[in-house]
Amino acid sequence: MSKIISIPVTAERSDAELLDQFKLENDQDALAHLYLRYSDLIYGVCLKYLEDPEDAKDAVMNIYQEIREKLPRHEVQHFKSWLYVLAKNHCLMILRAAKKNITVNLDTQVVQSGDLSHLDSVIEKEETFKKLEKCMESLPGEQERTIRLFYYENKCYNEIAETTGMEWNKVRSLIQNGRRNLKNCMDKNVN
Repeated sequence: MSKIISIPVTAERSDAELLDQFKLENDQDALAHLYLRYSDLIYGVCLKYLEDPEDAKDAVMNIYQEIREKLPRHEVQHFKSWLYVLAKNHCLMILRAAKKNITVNLDTQVVQSGDLSHLDSVIEKEETFKKLEKCMESLPGEQERTIRLFYYENKCYNEIAETTGMEWNKVRSLIQNGRRNLKNCMDKNVN
């Protein structure tokens, strides 16, 4: 003897019919059946964006509550597409909110050290930059100009040649000689 399985009448109905039934009669069962059809899709979307199974499960439940509120106010033609977009936006809002609330634990030993050696490196770098600027000013005019264009403005040899009207080989030579002169100047410890 075979067993007869009863299938709810809503399982045979289209998305549009279930949507109408929910909107006209506020039939929560119709909405639940409609949502369950796509719950795997929604979970997949949430897992893709949130990357944590537990967060994705929470989002799936929250999205159900959200559609209960939003469906009566929206004219939905294609429920599956609408639900997908709603789920994606829901996840993006969660990620945006999490980004705003980043907390960083700082080790007080690192932040408030009695040893001020970390300031020494900052002061040392500042002094090095001052020396470098003095050495830059001591370079002949064309060398200084090409070095500034190359290192400060990130221009390539071709761009420098075009900007200055010099030949490419001259630009290359000026930059190489300028680097050597800067190194020699820095090595002399000019104050």
